[in-house]
Amino acid sequence: MEQRDASDFDTVILGAGAAGMMCAAHAGAKGGRVLVVDHAKAPGEKIRISGGGRCNFTNLDVRADRFISANPHFAKSALSRYTQHDFIALVRSHGIPFHEKTLGQLFCDTSAKDIIAMLLTEMERAGARLWLNATLESLQKTERGFALRIAKEGRTRGLTCRNFVVACGGKSIPKMGATGFGYRIAQQFGHAVTETRPGLVPLTFGPDELAGSQALAGVARDARVSCNGTTFDEAILFTHRGLSGPAILQISSYWREGQSISVDLAPGTNVLDALKGKRAREGRKNASTVLSDILPKRLASEISERSGLKGNLADMNDKALARLGDAINRWRVQPTGTEGYRTAEVTLGGVDTAGLNSRTMESKTVPGLYVIGEAVDVTGWLGGYNFQWAWSSGWAAGTAIAG
Repeated sequence: MEQRDASDFDTVILGAGAAGMMCAAHAGAKGGRVLVVDHAKAPGEKIRISGGGRCNFTNLDVRADRFISANPHFAKSALSRYTQHDFIALVRSHGIPFHEKTLGQLFCDTSAKDIIAMLLTEMERAGARLWLNATLESLQKTERGFALRIAKEGRTRGLTCRNFVVACGGKSIPKMGATGFGYRIAQQFGHAVTETRPGLVPLTFGPDELAGSQALAGVARDARVSCNGTTFDEAILFTHRGLSGPAILQISSYWREGQSISVDLAPGTNVLDALKGKRAREGRKNASTVLSDILPKRLASEISERSGLKGNLADMNDKALARLGDAINRWRVQPTGTEGYRTAEVTLGGVDTAGLNSRTMESKTVPGLYVIGEAVDVTGWLGGYNFQWAWSSGWAAGTAIAG
């Protein structure tokens, strides 16, 4: 029989990401023996690459209605008890300079590594230990908590703990080791997992739309994008595979395969009225030239060509101008899919909230088992919301564990 290490822990946290490190800092705050385990070579890898290396660590306008879940009320407790202002105060206490970019999004002035260093410092203050390049091989429930086996440095170590926290995220960005392992742990203990799919991800087109998109690759435009009753006013970006940009990433979380999205390429401008006015004043100009006053030149040219409207405005009747206006104000396009988990920023769905206590993040049926962060069926909008959920849910579990 394998010899079990003498130094067992009060709490073992699987995942050294945003939620896991936040949880560790609070779970060990009152002297609890805490261990964080991660298979990666370094902690906080998703933090490091986020926000172009600057980490959009929260948003000034965090609200529960900006989170997607089968239970839209579940996130309210944690988000209201550990708010964006609490995390901002923590960032300020570590002297990390930051700035607001757009729509309340807060970014580090220097590097996302500042947030990782801050969390590691908080963990160190709490006495939490960190094992990297370590893999959980087995986990079992015992009368006093959990028994687990962890492979590290060429050997397997047997440990026990009173509390076990699933903080290993979802399936997004598999090149960084994301596998959805946390879902399997939850299912092992009888928890349901809702449907999972890529979220905050670029949309892809089929052959009919792709030719035009490829011709416009690199063109960005402020737009209004709608699907299933939800609308976002932000930039879109044409790519070689379809559409990306903030508005598209946002709407991807609401879009389902087989559905179309509506795109207004000139929000705030009634293009038909504008074209009628131009026809009266500048009828000798062709449609593409006139549209260049409203849209980027390449986009104006492509829309004119695809609408089959060439020649001078004076030669176009109201019906033709209406067709052109609809192509801009009411462009309906049906994506064929997404770029998948490879580029998705988050995973939609996860461990069903019906089995978790919204105040503590603890399992309702397995004492001592906690699930936090992206592994839970709570997904925020683009713009710092998912990090705030990590901080809030990690805090909720950590403070509950610390007592």
